[in-house]
Amino acid sequence: MDLTEAQSAEIAEARADAVPTLRPTVPALEALLYTAIPVLDHGFVRVVDYMGDDAAVVQAARVSYGRGTKRVQDDAGLIRYLMRHRHSTPFEMAEIKFHVKLPIFIARQWIRHRTANVNEYSARYSVLDREFYIPARHALAAQSAVNRQGRGEVLDGGEAEEVLRLLREDAARCYDHYAWMLNEGEGGEPAEPDRQGLARELARMNLTLNTYTQWYWKTDLHNLLHLLSLRADAHAQYEIRAYAEAMLDVVKAWVPITAQAFVDYRMNAALLSAQMLAALKRMLAGEQVTAETSGMSKREWREFMATLGREA
Repeated sequence: MDLTEAQSAEIAEARADAVPTLRPTVPALEALLYTAIPVLDHGFVRVVDYMGDDAAVVQAARVSYGRGTKRVQDDAGLIRYLMRHRHSTPFEMAEIKFHVKLPIFIARQWIRHRTANVNEYSARYSVLDREFYIPARHALAAQSAVNRQGRGEVLDGGEAEEVLRLLREDAARCYDHYAWMLNEGEGGEPAEPDRQGLARELARMNLTLNTYTQWYWKTDLHNLLHLLSLRADAHAQYEIRAYAEAMLDVVKAWVPITAQAFVDYRMNAALLSAQMLAALKRMLAGEQVTAETSGMSKREWREFMATLGREA
């Protein structure tokens, strides 16, 4: 990820313009504020504003006048109880706003999480930058044979090189055509004076989905954790998982007690169906339970065995 001199200067100016506040602040997140955290080849995530902290969650749960109890272990116990029992409202009292630069195809996947306020860079109003996501070699994989929306084995050297060549050439060619249709030179003047150029809202339709876009994305802590539970999961697409993991690191700096409860009760926990729980109880009682006698489908049985760390 390369920032221009103007962008770096803007971030430095924002970080230098500190003001006193009576609001609760988090030193670890203040240290990250405005700074671009690199993701993929040209993308980034950066925090531009936030409200609340772990104590805000406790305050909302207790509807207290202060910022929670004076004993951190009491606050931690309450937060873990709220997370464990899925009491979501107190987590909605803390909010965060990100500035994200990401490929269009990831933005279209991300926008499925409708519980946020979003304002995206407008290609009707402005010209998109000539920046494209080109996967690293380890991210080039064949279609999975068992998962219709997943990846299988990494492509071999020759095929991988051909895929990378096509991705680069297609993106560059489509952008060249986009730029030609716009016919915009320096300062917005026509590059070719005798040609009018196509409207930006029409020219953009020729761009490839690996072109980078940007948006401001604001959400509350509860809905952010919901996104992370899906997108920071090992089964999520690699590219959006990279963004989710960067944001999870931000959450750990922002609300460390909540983040640890989230990891313990969501990320590293398992949900058992009624059939799974019944089979587990039978196993603990000493009964030999098989896929045929479990009352589960073959797929659910495989998932159950994977949860227990056993061969299906």
